[in-house]
Amino acid sequence: MSRRKAGKLFDEPEPGPEADASAHAPLAERMRPRTLAEFVGQQQLVGEGRIMRRLLAGTGALPSLILWGAPGTGKTTLARLLAQRDDAEFIALSAVFSGVKDVREAIARARENRRRGQRTVLFIDEIHRFNKAQQDALLPAVEDGTITLIGATTENPSFEVIGALLSRSRVLVLEPLGEQEIETLLRRALTDEERGLAKLQPVISDELLARLARAAGGDARVALAALEAAVESTAPDEQGARQITDETIVEALGRARYAYDKGGEEHYNLASALIKSLRNSDVNAALYWLARLIEGGADPVFIARRLCILASEDVGLADPQAMLQASAAAEITQLIGLPEALYPLSQATIYLARAPKSNAVKRAYLAAAEDARETAREPVPLHLRNAVTPLMRRVGYGSGYRYVHDDPNAKDEMKCLPEQLGDREYFKDE
Repeated sequence: MSRRKAGKLFDEPEPGPEADASAHAPLAERMRPRTLAEFVGQQQLVGEGRIMRRLLAGTGALPSLILWGAPGTGKTTLARLLAQRDDAEFIALSAVFSGVKDVREAIARARENRRRGQRTVLFIDEIHRFNKAQQDALLPAVEDGTITLIGATTENPSFEVIGALLSRSRVLVLEPLGEQEIETLLRRALTDEERGLAKLQPVISDELLARLARAAGGDARVALAALEAAVESTAPDEQGARQITDETIVEALGRARYAYDKGGEEHYNLASALIKSLRNSDVNAALYWLARLIEGGADPVFIARRLCILASEDVGLADPQAMLQASAAAEITQLIGLPEALYPLSQATIYLARAPKSNAVKRAYLAAAEDARETAREPVPLHLRNAVTPLMRRVGYGSGYRYVHDDPNAKDEMKCLPEQLGDREYFKDE
């Protein structure tokens, strides 16, 4: 199968699988599955009778696909395996480094292949980073079958891929790998002498391997990179064995990994989990999601803003102190920043979770807003208008207004709503 270098004029051969597995490539790349038999995980796609297994077996035409899943779940590997089934040319582009010019060059190459009777699979990694114009440039070639598009994305394609491409592609969802699946990949790397680490004679306990698999958060690439770093940084003993310790693994992993991207959908998923836990008065869950956001690198001011909104939207007048707690936490957070800001944010989170809940303020405003939209042209009653000029007084501005401090009965007798709304009641004490 012919392979070409991404982002070029496609006149230089790209190194094939053998070169990819060179000693200089990262362990995760060297251990990349070369066949479906080596592939681990995603049984909902590659299990017996499932869609990806059928496609890999060559059953039916290969459709354009959008592979949506977290990093390190096998998107690129599946794309490469799919390209092999029809001896198609596999052209890989990264949306981070490529533009419309690269897309057009790839399509031109695909047209040449088509004239020779060869199919072309165009793989675009991180396709969500292509803007609308770049994605539009793919449409004609996808529509007429010049290319089979396989896009990989970590972001929700509903928001990041244009509708025209989505309608011409099948979206397949890849799940984060389970701990046992990650462990399988780690053990394979430890015992593989050709592509793995076996020649370095690593020794690691089952308990430590399980911990590494758990800390990877479903990302095989993270797990393999950490394992490689731990093995390579461990000096061999007199027998040449490398005893991997707990400290080595912690150092290799570095900062704890969280399934979080502060610029992507998961950012809002975590924020939603925090707010809904607070609304449900679940203190422990709220603290957990708060920690996920903070440890994942979320802007603490963003968190503080969300707490301030909830203090009014979901607690409101059931506990007016809630807004003071939230606003104080927000002010202190802006003043001191992280890491110390985690304390006022935690305090406000605990307070808001334990506070009585009421959405009466929200319901009151929404009801008033509905009437405001429907009566947008209703004039302000004359007695509520300020008469700032003689002309305005002559036409009735301010006429009939009663000053409640001098006329207490005005509170009940003077109407302040437009006449057609009568005695409409929006806010109700609970």
